[in-house]
Amino acid sequence: MSVRAVEVVVFDVNETLSDLEPLRARLTEGGAPGHLLETWFSATLRDGFALTTVGSYASFRQVGTDVLHGLLTGVPGLGRAPRDLADHVLDGFSSLDVHPDVTQGLRLLHDAGLRLVTLTNGATSVSRALLERAGVSELFERQLSVDDAGRWKPHPDAYRWAAEQCAAEPAAMALIAVHPWDLHGAAAAGMSTGWLDRHRKPYPRAFTPPTLRATDLATLAGQLIAGTARS
Repeated sequence: MSVRAVEVVVFDVNETLSDLEPLRARLTEGGAPGHLLETWFSATLRDGFALTTVGSYASFRQVGTDVLHGLLTGVPGLGRAPRDLADHVLDGFSSLDVHPDVTQGLRLLHDAGLRLVTLTNGATSVSRALLERAGVSELFERQLSVDDAGRWKPHPDAYRWAAEQCAAEPAAMALIAVHPWDLHGAAAAGMSTGWLDRHRKPYPRAFTPPTLRATDLATLAGQLIAGTARS
């Protein structure tokens, strides 16, 4: 699928840029099963999406803490109270690192003259600290959160709000994410999309196919740069 001329590249943050594995270690150190990480993250998104669907809003931290507290309640052998362990796991977001392929991919896009921004369902402070630790914060012109949009992604309004903040048309923007639901929402808002297929799983047929796809950010960046140059 061909890519349109892109001026602004929008990045999802959780799992796309950040590696969540250290959160699994926090769970297991507290006596909880490690597989709870995937269950918790998916359930947090579910509840955030549900709030957005009915016109309500709560932050990722609030929703995530409540979901994890509920999942941990009744788990035998915990080394601390469920609420305390939930807070401990959520605190781990402040010390996550980026995936190994992220820095090279970001620099390729920046050096090609593309504008880089983040759009996260989490907090801007978490995104900013993540990029500062990685030494790439200066590559981004702005870091955006749905906290200010009042709509969790993948509601199309979240992406349209980001376009307004960047003074750009959605058609001149591309979202890069590991989550097909995120790409589907961006496509519905009129953006091009790039699927960072870190887990090498089939793309859901119910969602709009991504414009581009690759298993690492450097390769995906090269595809985007080449496609934009041809447009």
